[in-house]
Amino acid sequence: MDFIEYNFTISPPTPWSEILLAKLSQIEFDSFEENDTGLKGYIKRDFDDEEFVQEQIGEMEGAQITYEKQNIQQVNWNEEWEKNFQPISVDDRCYIRAEFHEEKPNVKYDIVIQPKMSFGTGHHETTHLLIEFILDTEFDDKVVLDMGTGTGILGILAKMRGAKSVDAIDIDEWSYENAIENAERNKVDVQVMKGGAESIPSSTEYDIILANINKNVLIEDMPFYVNQLKKGGTLFLSGLYDFDEDDIRKETEKYGLTFEAKRIRNEWIALKFNY
Repeated sequence: MDFIEYNFTISPPTPWSEILLAKLSQIEFDSFEENDTGLKGYIKRDFDDEEFVQEQIGEMEGAQITYEKQNIQQVNWNEEWEKNFQPISVDDRCYIRAEFHEEKPNVKYDIVIQPKMSFGTGHHETTHLLIEFILDTEFDDKVVLDMGTGTGILGILAKMRGAKSVDAIDIDEWSYENAIENAERNKVDVQVMKGGAESIPSSTEYDIILANINKNVLIEDMPFYVNQLKKGGTLFLSGLYDFDEDDIRKETEKYGLTFEAKRIRNEWIALKFNY
């Protein structure tokens, strides 16, 4: 299948390239490539939604954004990824790499992934921030939900940290398949499901819920999270810009959640709430 390439020229590129990438990730873009002048995005021609793209650009009043688009032949995303992917080290405790990278000695959590077209390699600030939270949180014998799992990296780390069980859910078919493969690759037991928040098992109460999506989806799905979160449990939210914080905190207060902590990296934040 042919693809459409969107070539966005963004001024200033920082932080607006990352913000546009997050917005466009809400639809069927398969890959992104950041550069000095902005961002390139690739989407299957049958899934192209230029009206949505224009709406997202229109909401970004702090940036000047233009774009050109063209048809291109199908790209081997894995090959392109392998050319550019570099390992990530988080706090010298968690090392995220591909199979073709050498192991890093003396690191406690060595995670091997092959992301295909999924979101969540650890490079993006939102994933990085939640990894930091996970590393500083007690997971022994906890029942965990990883919502919007992407590559499965957060659920995999939670299991490595001692979680009793981990459910991982993503609405995207690529992510669903990729998370299963990555869990097997790291020899951890993660139950991966395909769907949205309505797929959260109603029979399970979670000690910890990790949700890395975006503000609008997090607000829409908040009732599902709270319904399945144990009293005394913890909710971690990310996929958020720093200016999303007030809206998220107002929404969580409606459900009796108490703000506990915030982490920030560039223009992105992750928030911790107790129930």
